[in-house]
Amino acid sequence: MRAGLPLALPGMRIGLLGGSFDPAHEGHVAITRAALCQFRLHRVWWLVSPGNPLKARGPAPMAERLAHARRLLTDPRVVVTDIERRLGTRMTADTITALKRLYPGVRFVWLMGSDNLVQFHRWDRWKQIAASVPIGVLARPGSRTSARHSTAAQAMARARLPLSQAGTLALRRPPAWVLLNLPMSRQSSTALRAGR
Repeated sequence: MRAGLPLALPGMRIGLLGGSFDPAHEGHVAITRAALCQFRLHRVWWLVSPGNPLKARGPAPMAERLAHARRLLTDPRVVVTDIERRLGTRMTADTITALKRLYPGVRFVWLMGSDNLVQFHRWDRWKQIAASVPIGVLARPGSRTSARHSTAAQAMARARLPLSQAGTLALRRPPAWVLLNLPMSRQSSTALRAGR
């Protein structure tokens, strides 16, 4: 294992929450806690990305975003990591491929807000991502309905699990996904940046 990478053992169920976390906020915390509980995960890794190819503006410096995220959530089951920078990956499909190679036997689940499911079909190799790992979608304000009717949701309709099976998501062969409803947090990184 490379230095600086999180520890994970075969059989562990680990949620991957990627994003710029610019800045991390209570909405991230809420979906992380819900994912740990509802998807029965051992850990969630916050993958603080070097940058988001779908965003025009670059994020704040990596060290600043990592430090803020680590102060915000101190749960020992949550690891805030710059693993994409360390691996030299920028696209989610490449990151997942690298993680599966580095951590054989670990059961990864890609986590995303429902707002990301709406645009998931615009991600580079999104179908490869869906075929590589189960996906846990967590409801975000204003996007629950549009997420259910999104291009990606329609394309993956047969792979959607009922909410009653959310706890088995990490054990499912992909493609498999669940849309999890939860109490809404209206916080967003965009709004927080605007208030700086």
